[in-house]
Amino acid sequence: MAGAPAKFKALLTEGAEQDLEAIHDYICGFDCVASANTVLDELMDVVESLSKFPGRGSYPKELVGLGIKEYRQTLFKPYRVIYRVTGSQIIIYLIADGHRDMQSVLARRLLGG
Repeated sequence: MAGAPAKFKALLTEGAEQDLEAIHDYICGFDCVASANTVLDELMDVVESLSKFPGRGSYPKELVGLGIKEYRQTLFKPYRVIYRVTGSQIIIYLIADGHRDMQSVLARRLLGG
C-alpha cells in the first residue's frame, strides 16, 4: 500500500555502520565516489525496505546449521544484510560481501566467537 507508514523501525548497530563505511571506502578505492555512493544508497534502500516487510528474509544457512533461527538475511548482491526482528525494531547486525567466509564473520559478529 503506497504511503502506508512503516510498522517497524530499522536500526543499524555500530558494526553495521562500520560495514557500510568499509564498503564505501573499498568501492572508492577501485572505482569512484559516485559508484560508492550509489551502492551505499541502494544498501540503505534495502535496509529501509525491511521496515515494511521484515519477514521476507531467509535464514542464513551458516546459522541454521547451528540451530539458530533468530536472524534473517536479505540480499543486495553480492552483499548480505543480516538482521533480527525484535518487537517493532529491526536490528541490522552485519552488511558484508557474501563472497567472504561468512561462517567466520557471523561467528565473530553474532556469536562472539
